Amino acid sequence: MGSTVNILLVDDDEVDVQGLKRAFKKSKIGNPITVARDGIEALEILRGQNGRERLPKPHLVLLDLNMPRMNGIEFLEAVRADEDLRSAVVFMITTSKADEDRMRAYGHNVAGYIVKRDPANTFMEAVALLEHYWKVVEFPA
Repeated sequence: MGSTVNILLVDDDEVDVQGLKRAFKKSKIGNPITVARDGIEALEILRGQNGRERLPKPHLVLLDLNMPRMNGIEFLEAVRADEDLRSAVVFMITTSKADEDRMRAYGHNVAGYIVKRDPANTFMEAVALLEHYWKVVEFPA
């Protein structure tokens, strides 16, 4: 793929945010990472609203499920209803092992559902998966 994939990390847990950033750094992946603390902030970044710079495409969203103001499922509903955003590539990365959460996420066309079991190892495995993913998969324009 010719252009750099921009990463939007949507997670309100600072420990997880730092853990994922460390995993990207350890893997020597220098893709730009933008952090949003909830779904509302993430939508503002994707749309370039409220004084925020719009996240350039191609982008990939790493989305937590349980967040304040707007959770991951609510965010997915808003993204899939938005003509400009509906093709966004979204991976859930969450502590929820609940079947209903996983099914609801896939119902909103997530590219994958990753459970944070052992965060340090999960983050490294997730980063390796994502690196291969964007090297092979063509992103929507």
